[in-house]
Amino acid sequence: MKKLSLLLIGLLFVPALFLTSCDQGEEVEETPRFTILRDYVVANGMDINKIITNEDGAKFVVPAPALADLNTFLDKYYIIDIRKADAFGANHIEGAKNIAFGDILTEGANAKTAGKPALVICYTGQTACYATALMRMYGYTNTQALKWGMSGWNDATASPWNGKIGSNPAQGDSNWTTSAAPTTPTFTETPFIALTSTSGSTLLKQRVEQAVADGFKTVVNTDVLTSPESYYINNFFSDAHYTGFGHIKGAYRINPITFGENTIHLDPSKKIVTYCYTGQTSAVITACLNVLGYDAYSLTFGMNGLYYDNSFWAGVSNHWGSKYVAGLPYAD
Repeated sequence: MKKLSLLLIGLLFVPALFLTSCDQGEEVEETPRFTILRDYVVANGMDINKIITNEDGAKFVVPAPALADLNTFLDKYYIIDIRKADAFGANHIEGAKNIAFGDILTEGANAKTAGKPALVICYTGQTACYATALMRMYGYTNTQALKWGMSGWNDATASPWNGKIGSNPAQGDSNWTTSAAPTTPTFTETPFIALTSTSGSTLLKQRVEQAVADGFKTVVNTDVLTSPESYYINNFFSDAHYTGFGHIKGAYRINPITFGENTIHLDPSKKIVTYCYTGQTSAVITACLNVLGYDAYSLTFGMNGLYYDNSFWAGVSNHWGSKYVAGLPYAD
C-alpha cells in the first residue's frame, strides 16, 4: 500500500513539473514602456501636431494684442510669468502671477479652476513654449505661450532678443551648407523609459512631471556648429527654406514630425537638436520628445540666432525686429 501511494504521488508530480517547466520556458516579453506611452499619446490626441495646434484649432503661441484689444486679452487669460523675480518686479503684464518653471502644472490646475486658459510668459517665448507643450500634454490643452515673450510686449523688455542675435555665427562657417537634405535614417532602437507602470496615462503623467523637474533643455548654436556630428540635428523647415537659408551640415529635415510616423527616424543614442526660425516651435517639439524619453534639445533663437542677416529672410515671417514689439503698457 505504501509503495502504491508513493507511485500515485509520483504520477501526480510529473505532469505538474512538466507544466511548470513549460510556463517558465514560455515567458511573454513585456511591451516596452516607450511603446505603451507612444501609443497612448497618439490614440489620445496628444501627438506633436496636436500639441502644436490643439483640437480647437488654437496654436501653442498667441501674439500680443493690439492696444484696442488689450482689456479683452487680459480678461481672457490666466497669466503665468515664469521669468525671474527681479525681471518680473521691474515690469510685468497686469494680472500676471510670477511663478517658477517647476510650478507650471500646479498653476495649470489653478487656471482650470478659474475657468480660463493659461497664458505662459517668459523673456523671448522659448521657455514658455516648452512649458506650454508640457502643460498641454498634461491635460491643460488650451494653454498658450505669449509669442516672443515679454520681448514682444514693450521695448523696455526687448533686450533678450536684441542682445543675443545679430552675430551670424553660421555665416562663412565650414559646417554651414546649402546642400540638399540627406536621406533620413531608420532606427530599430527606441528610448528606454525606466518606469514600472504599464498604464499609458500614468506613464504620461510621470514623464511630464519629470520633464518639468528637468527644466527647459536648450543648446547654443555655436556648440552645435562646432561639432554637428555630436548631435542628431533636425531642421524643422520646408524643403525650399532648408536649402534657401542653408543649414547645419548633416542636419536632417523631418517636417512634419509625429510620434505615429517619425520616431523610427530619430536616433535615441544621441542628443537630438531641433531648430526652427525662432526657437519657439522647436521648443514645443523638444518638450514632446523629452516626454517620450529622447534626450532632446531646442536650438536657442533658431535661425534668427544662427544667421540673422541671411538674405533669404526677405519675405519670410518670424524674423525678429521692431515690428514684433507691441508697445503695450505694464501693470502700475
